[in-house]
Amino acid sequence: MPRLAKEYKECDQNEKAYQSQDAIFVARKRNVNAKKVKAMRWVKSVGLGIKTPDAAIEGTYVDKKCPFTGNVSIRGKILKGLVISTKMKRTIVVRRDYLHYIKKYRRFEKRHKNIHAHCSPCFAVKEGDIVTIGQCRPLAKTVKFNVVAHEAQRAKTGKKTFRMF
Repeated sequence: MPRLAKEYKECDQNEKAYQSQDAIFVARKRNVNAKKVKAMRWVKSVGLGIKTPDAAIEGTYVDKKCPFTGNVSIRGKILKGLVISTKMKRTIVVRRDYLHYIKKYRRFEKRHKNIHAHCSPCFAVKEGDIVTIGQCRPLAKTVKFNVVAHEAQRAKTGKKTFRMF
């Protein structure tokens, strides 16, 4: 049995256009005697063993690029990384560190890649947190991943310190 929001709350209206979920008709008539009450918030499970956060189920935000409440499916790679920037609106920069083998010297060198990912309002992500991101369709020119899980920061580390997951 999927979890449902207990009551209808008006969506956050902080944009110029009226915000509402595409799958929900806000002005429907509510039958008082109905046995089965249909939810006023549309939420889906991403699958892949990823739990839908409570903030997505009971929240009031509207985000069409959210993997839990929007029109985005997660497929392809699932990666983990360190958040190094949250300056963009609903987009974060995730740093992924890895080792590259140099055959000539028989040693490894440290390398990293920065990945832009869409961060839904159901995650309160700060710099230094560890996030799990899943690949989806291109959401913008450089954004092709979506945050699906979030671990709060354990120890304070620098932005450019090398961390493997």
